[in-house]
Amino acid sequence: MLTTYNLKMPHAVYGGENAIDNITTILKTNGVKRVAMFTDKGIEAAGLFTLSEEAVKAAGADYYVLDDLPAEPSYMAVQKLVDEFKASGADMIVACGGGSVMDAAKLASVLVTDEYGVKELLDTPGRAKKCVPIILIPTTAGTGAEVTPNAIVAVPEKELKVGIVNENMIADYVILDARMIKNLPRKIAAATGVDALAHCIECFTSNKANPFSDLYALEGLDLILNNIEKACDDPEAMTEKNRMQIAAYYGGLAITASGTTAVHALSYPLGGKYHIAHGVSNAILLAPVMRFNEPACRERFAIAYDRCCHDEVKTCKTTEEKSAWIINRLEEIVKHLDIPTSLKEFGVPESDLEGLVEAGMQVQRLLVNNPRPVTAEDARALYKEVL
Repeated sequence: MLTTYNLKMPHAVYGGENAIDNITTILKTNGVKRVAMFTDKGIEAAGLFTLSEEAVKAAGADYYVLDDLPAEPSYMAVQKLVDEFKASGADMIVACGGGSVMDAAKLASVLVTDEYGVKELLDTPGRAKKCVPIILIPTTAGTGAEVTPNAIVAVPEKELKVGIVNENMIADYVILDARMIKNLPRKIAAATGVDALAHCIECFTSNKANPFSDLYALEGLDLILNNIEKACDDPEAMTEKNRMQIAAYYGGLAITASGTTAVHALSYPLGGKYHIAHGVSNAILLAPVMRFNEPACRERFAIAYDRCCHDEVKTCKTTEEKSAWIINRLEEIVKHLDIPTSLKEFGVPESDLEGLVEAGMQVQRLLVNNPRPVTAEDARALYKEVL
C-alpha cells in the first residue's frame, strides 16, 4: 500500500433525480455561447441524447453535434473527430455516451492546438493542457471514464489499446442521471457493469492501493456485488441501476487514486487486435487473474468479504474461505450475466498465443500495479486458460 497518495476529482458532480437538468444552469453560469456535443449514433438512436440536447437548448446556447465515432476507436478516428471539434469554435464540451465517447471528448478538451495531436500524446501525454471545459454524462454504469484522467484508444499498428493519462483531462462537471441507463440493453449493461467490478477489485488489490482508493473501491465493490444482477436483469430496477451508476463512478475514482492491474493489462490486446468489447475482455480474465493473485492478496479479499457479504449468517470464517468466496462470487456474476468466459467464442486461435503474451507484457503501466509479479510465462498460462 502506498504511503503517500493523492486524489484529483471533477470540479462538481450532480446526481439523483433529473440530474441532467443541471446542464442548463452550468452553461448559463459559465456564459457559454456555443457547445460541442459529443455522442454516437447508437446513443441518438436509443433516444438518450435528447435529454442532454434539450438541457443545452434551454440554456440558449448554440450547439454542434459530433457523433461520427466508431466503437473501440483508433487514435486516428479520434483525431478526425478532434479536428472537426476544433473547427466548431465551441467554448464548452458536453459529452453524452459510453467510455469511447467520453474519452474522445476528454482528448478534444486538451487538443485545441496545432502543436500536437492524439498520436503525439501516446508517447508524451504530459504535454496536454486543458483548453475547453467539459461536462461528461455516462450512458453506461461501467467505464468510470467520467471521472478518470485516462483516455483509451486503439493503436492498430501495435494491435493494442493504449491509455493516455493526464490530469488535465479530468472533467469539470459530471452528471449521473439513472434515466440515461434505464433502457440499456442487458448485454451492454452486463459488460460495462463487470468493467466497473474489475475497476473496484483491481484497485483495492493494487500495489498502489491507499486509503483514498480503498474508500471508493470497497464501497463500489459492495454496491456492484449486491446490485449488478438485478440492475441488468430488470429494466425497471431503477434503485439498483442508480447504485450501479454511483458504483461505476466510485470505480473511476479508485482508478484515479490507485490503478488497475493485470486484468486490464492483459485485456488490452484482446480489444486492440480482436475488437472484443472492453468489458467482455475484462470479464474473461477477471477470475483467472484473481485466482493467480490470490496468494498475494488473500487478506484483502477477506476484507472485501467482510464488507460485501450481507448474508444474515455469514458462512465463511477463515481468511482462506472468505478469499475463495470473493473469487467464486466474481465467477457467479459473469456466468449469471451470460458473458463469454473463453476466447474460442471470438475465434482467437491458439497460434496467436505468443503474440498475445508479447502485447500483454508491453502494458507495464498496469502490470507494475499487480500484487503478484507477472512474468511472460505467467501471462502465457493466463491466456492459455481462456483460449
